[in-house]
Amino acid sequence: MPSTVAVLIPARRASTRLPEKLLLAEHGEPLIATAARRAALAFGAAAVTVCADDPALVAAARAAGVRAELTSPEHQSGTDRIAEVAARLDAEVVVNVQGDEPEMEPEHIRLVAGLLDRHPWAGMATLVVPGGAAEQANPNNVKAVVAGPGTVGSEGRCLWFTRAGAPYDRDAAGPAAGCLRHLGIYAYRRAVLLGYHRLPASRLERLERLEQLRALEAGVGIAAAVVGRAVAGIDIRSDYDAFLARWKTRSP
Repeated sequence: MPSTVAVLIPARRASTRLPEKLLLAEHGEPLIATAARRAALAFGAAAVTVCADDPALVAAARAAGVRAELTSPEHQSGTDRIAEVAARLDAEVVVNVQGDEPEMEPEHIRLVAGLLDRHPWAGMATLVVPGGAAEQANPNNVKAVVAGPGTVGSEGRCLWFTRAGAPYDRDAAGPAAGCLRHLGIYAYRRAVLLGYHRLPASRLERLERLEQLRALEAGVGIAAAVVGRAVAGIDIRSDYDAFLARWKTRSP
């Protein structure tokens, strides 16, 4: 495991599909506070910083016992937001955890950070979960194509990300029956993050609307590990309602 890890949570107050999403508190506290508390289980509260564009988010995070910083409202992405804060830190590895994923597994945060120790060629790391035909057909589920076991020196290297079904099975004349669905968690070597976010959007990134393609086009190695399951993040009201139902049945 890297000697110093910072867990940064980008937080933007505006949310089109679910207004005030990160401040929803029907489960007892603002959602961003729940996400921050959960992330703190990985490396401790001192490792976590919420990188927010609004004072209300900063206050909610600090009430949860984690550090929070107000960042520029001009940032175009969460990556830009965490890079502003990472520039002021001396952490060896930065893990980007989404503020709308209040059930992120702490062991997944530790796993993605550890991938950078395991794979010296990687400047970034991420996680994937097995998917089937439904995920292949859904463009909202991003698919990762990853080098498999036996790939000398590059096992776990991400070769491609796409919203289309992938990989393509030529014999079956269509997408393969199974896929690897990409999860929205990243670990970065700090120097890679600070350089990567300054790059202009790449052609493939603009086509697929996938920021990680900018890194691949720039030659940044991305390592991936497969996890067995992952709870979905919160995008729309039904997602939050499902979270509320799970929250009510959680163990004390």
